[in-house]
Amino acid sequence: MSLGTAGDESKLEKVWSRSKIGVMGELRETKKRERRQRISDVATELFHAHGFDQVTIEEIAAAADVSKMTVFNYFARKEDLMFDREDDLKLVFLRDAIRARPEGQAPTAALLAFIETLRGHESPYTRIDKQTAAWWRVVEASAVLQARLREIADDASHELALELAGPKPDGVARLVAGTIVLTWRTAFTEAFRMFERGASARKANTAFVALLERGFVAAHAMATRATPRSSAKI
Repeated sequence: MSLGTAGDESKLEKVWSRSKIGVMGELRETKKRERRQRISDVATELFHAHGFDQVTIEEIAAAADVSKMTVFNYFARKEDLMFDREDDLKLVFLRDAIRARPEGQAPTAALLAFIETLRGHESPYTRIDKQTAAWWRVVEASAVLQARLREIADDASHELALELAGPKPDGVARLVAGTIVLTWRTAFTEAFRMFERGASARKANTAFVALLERGFVAAHAMATRATPRSSAKI
């Protein structure tokens, strides 16, 4: 009985070869992700132990058992090792909340509603506890990290304005976006300081959410009082 033609066998070999290449590609990507995470974890541990400014890339590479070039292959600059979750710092989850809002709901109203969901988030920038407080201490102690955080905040404000009002946001949209980003930074900083003064994580997080709500209410009021000439439907 025939088991198939030579052509059939050739086709099977091609399918198997493509499958093998795909599996190998996935393994490579997995190894890259694991290596990146390892470098990030090692760097974070060193930053917490010695301070961001005191740790060198060479020391991070040695501790992670990789070359200095490998560190830069995964992280363009030293600050990125500390701000490994830049999307969270850019408040991407707020833009996601705007996109997911019910039809007819204003973007700023969607952000107000989003505040109620914060307790379920795992980002270190949406809660105060011992772990996030330790992270924030490192950031506050470094002028370099503070400067980078301001750059990220500027990017977050610009991208949020685009989400609120489209490709050509007007002054109102930029003002509202800037207020939202500043509110988040201020609320988080104040909650952190409360925690450092001895307040419980629960009280600090309650204060965080309360300040967010006040700032978002103000942003929503600015949006709804926009002049008829404003192009921002926010």
